[in-house]
Order: sequence, then C-alpha cells, then structure tokens
Amino acid sequence: MERMGILLSERQRDILRLVVEEYVQTGQPVGSKGLVERAGLGVSPSTVRYELAELERIALLTHPHTSAGRVPTEAGYRLYVDELLALPEARHSGFELGLPVEHAEVEQALQTTTEMLSQVTRLLALVSAPPLEAATVRHAEVLLLQPDLVMVVVITSTGGVTDVRFAFPAPVDPGLVTWAREYVNERLTGARIGSRTVKLAFDEPALSVRERSFLLVIRSAFEQAADDDRRLFVGGTAGLLDEMRAEEIGAYRSLMEALEKRAALLDVLAQRLDPRRPFARVGEELEQPGLRELALVGATYGIAHRTLGSVSLLGPLRMDYEKALRSVRSAATELSRFVEEIYTDD
Repeated sequence: MERMGILLSERQRDILRLVVEEYVQTGQPVGSKGLVERAGLGVSPSTVRYELAELERIALLTHPHTSAGRVPTEAGYRLYVDELLALPEARHSGFELGLPVEHAEVEQALQTTTEMLSQVTRLLALVSAPPLEAATVRHAEVLLLQPDLVMVVVITSTGGVTDVRFAFPAPVDPGLVTWAREYVNERLTGARIGSRTVKLAFDEPALSVRERSFLLVIRSAFEQAADDDRRLFVGGTAGLLDEMRAEEIGAYRSLMEALEKRAALLDVLAQRLDPRRPFARVGEELEQPGLRELALVGATYGIAHRTLGSVSLLGPLRMDYEKALRSVRSAATELSRFVEEIYTDD
C-alpha cells in the first residue's frame, strides 16, 4: 500500500484495515488487545501495539487523549479507500429500480435511485442528472432594453429560464439586435445546450466581423443556461441525522448549509479523475468549505463513450466505505442500463 510516499507492510495494511472497519462499526477507539481477540491476527498484542504506534507515527492513526485505543485519521481513511478502489470489481448485487423503460421518466429513475441508496446506506445520496442531453433550446430572445443595454433570455425544453443583461460601451444598432434574435432562433431552436451545434453557431465563418463580435458577447447567456440546467437529486436528508455522533454535529451542520447551494455540490461531483472508475473524495479533498469534514464516494453512469451523470454518497469520515462503494457501483450499473434505452449516442 503506497500513497504520497507511504509504504506499508502487509501486516500494517491489515491492521489499518481492521482498525478502520471496527471503528466504522462501533464508533469506539480500537485497542490492541481487542483487535487481536476479534481479528485473529496470529501475533501477540505487543506486536500489534508496536504496529499501531508505527501507524500513528506516520499519521494514519491517532488516539483520543482519554483512550489508549486508536482511530483513523483522514489520511488513514484515504489510504483505506485507495485499497478498496484498487480491488477488482465484484459482480454487482442487484439494485433494481423497478421502472419499466417504456413508461418511466429519467427524473423518476434518478429520484428512485436516491431514495433507495439513502435507505440502504443511511447516507446522503446525490445523483446528478444528465446535464446537457436532457435540455434543448426552446426559444431565445435578444432585447434592446436601453441604447447600450441588451438582455438575452434563453428558455430550455426542461422549463429553465435564464436571462442575462449585457452592457455595451456604446449604443447598439437595433437592427443588429433584431438580426441576432432571428439568427439564434433559426440556428439553435431544438439544439442541445452545450452541443457542438451551439458552438458552431457562434463560430460561423460566414458571419461578418460585426455580427461575430456581437454574438461573442451574448454567447455567455447560453453557457449560463447550460449551467443553470444542471440538476441534482438528493435523498436521505431526513435520516442523515439518525446516527450522528456528537463530534460530527459541526460537519453535518455545514453539510446542510451546502445543500442550499447545490451548484457547489455539482461542482464537487464533476471533479472525478476517470469516468470509467468509481471515485472517492475524503475530507480536505472535497475543497468546498463546509464539506471538508465529510467523505464522498461515487460512480458515473451513462452509455458507451458518454458519461451522463454520477451516483454518489456523502457522509461522515466514519462511513462504511466498502458498502458505500458497492452500492454506488450497483446503482450506477443499473442506471446505465436504464438510460441506454432512452439516450442514443450522437
């Protein structure tokens, strides 16, 4: 086991794993004697005490002042999760959504997934919806509010409305505004937000310099519409506090505040290294203020060569990572099967 220059022996790896798993299960610091008795390590308590001390020396374990037992540090959890992520993926246990494809809506499947995940794991379930594929441009307005002030309104097929105002350094030709309204509706109505079609409409070589310059300014309204259309399904907020420990109150309070700013959570879910593999963010790796005392594990879902969203679980550092990873993998696999019947690869 190696991360950031930390190299552990097989025995130390086993002991770290056992400490994490027992602490996750009991919430109590783990002592050497109990570890030997329950785990059957085949070595003496003194040997285990030595290895626990070594793991503490390299900051993978720590111990409360009132106890001789150890608890994992953030780095210890991270190393443990890395081990889980490196294991070959076992056959997924069934995670049936129970939704006949011919009658179900994507939104219904995503909401059902969050509810089932939160019930199974007692963690906060987060499922991001297909961010762009679900929305197309229904209509756009380009309006001259004042001689130097233009407003662009973008209405999407999912009901989203984005309006952005643009101040120009000089009065804008009303004829240019009328042309832009007609042009964007002709080129973009029915196009998926964020698609290549939209990009090409703003980069059309046949346009004059004057037309291209104007479109270059207002194109950010369409980019913001794509961002506004991102959706996040959340499940488990009510049950999240059931097993909360006193020392975790601050982290959960911050989490509840973060839920009010879903864009921040969507940004966290977008930070994954490899869309083909499950991912994990532990503590400080979440970066967003208010989430740094928590951990997130997740997996992406989609169709061939296209990631449509992610299935994640957010909770305390002291979570059952193995169960969480197994759950998100299974749910992502089932969602991928579901959306494959609905979306086609462009």
